[in-house]
Amino acid sequence: MKLSILDQVPVPQGAEIEMAFSESVKLAKEAENLGYNRYWIAEHHDFTGLACPNPDTLITLIGSQTNKIKLGAGAVLLPHYSPYKIAETYNLLSVLFPGRIDLGIGRAPGGSAEASIALSGNYLENVRLYPESVKTLNNFINNQTQENPLFNKIKAAPLPKTKPNLWLLGTSEKSAELAIDNQLNYVFGHFMSSANGSEIVTKYKKDFYTKHKQKPKVIIAVSVICAETTEKAEKIARATALWSGLSDSPIFEQIPSYKEASEFKGSPEIEEKINNTLNKVVIGNPKIVSEKLKKLTNIYQAEELMIVTNTYDYKDRLESFKLLAKEMQLS
Repeated sequence: MKLSILDQVPVPQGAEIEMAFSESVKLAKEAENLGYNRYWIAEHHDFTGLACPNPDTLITLIGSQTNKIKLGAGAVLLPHYSPYKIAETYNLLSVLFPGRIDLGIGRAPGGSAEASIALSGNYLENVRLYPESVKTLNNFINNQTQENPLFNKIKAAPLPKTKPNLWLLGTSEKSAELAIDNQLNYVFGHFMSSANGSEIVTKYKKDFYTKHKQKPKVIIAVSVICAETTEKAEKIARATALWSGLSDSPIFEQIPSYKEASEFKGSPEIEEKINNTLNKVVIGNPKIVSEKLKKLTNIYQAEELMIVTNTYDYKDRLESFKLLAKEMQLS
């Protein structure tokens, strides 16, 4: 089993924004040494607790300080951008870091309605055009004939010797179908929604093979908190859940301290939301986490998991990945 990392670049309470980026670089360098396969960076806009609006820039910084780990966006939120511009950017990254660049694409807004308007105007119209944008981007990356004849007069230069690997991220049968239509590998966001996950992934693989006569690659993205003891992991996870699980009416815009999290007592409705959030996270000591992840790979019949870990203390995030790498014998 391969393990990879999806870094949402968290900014917990008390952390400076500069620290979030320096900790990402530190984690990526450690991940390479520990044997993780990929290091992807998420895109978010005007989130107090999440720092990175532009994965491309952070990929460049991390790429300059690492040697072999695969780097990518998880994901570029394509409705906000021109497919041509994204193809140019990731082709350039592939020239700078040959054979190491992944381009994950998604359709989520990644921020508020106001942020979406500021980024791309009519976001809902761009979502409607998303399937067309995916196809256009795919054709630019592969330097293939476009439906728009004007686009056939241009190339997304510079053209790298090794193209970026395109992945489509989603949590629904519709997104899996779009990946099949464009012959793209698929990342299922189990940490966002596990509803019908195994059925969606199984159908994707079957239909992909039927249409293209080859097996696709699949990654399952999972939220994990691993610590030396399960008790410690649960303490860490509760703080994160207070932040992520109450996002519809944010009581905490950033991950609170462990002390504040342990002392917080919400209403029955709020505590239920927190527990529902915790139920989506793989929490425990290394052995427990390893066993749960192996079960997930069996359920999804996946060869690679992408781990999302957000903690109040950056040291606990790094330790979680170290413990997991050791237990899973990555290196």
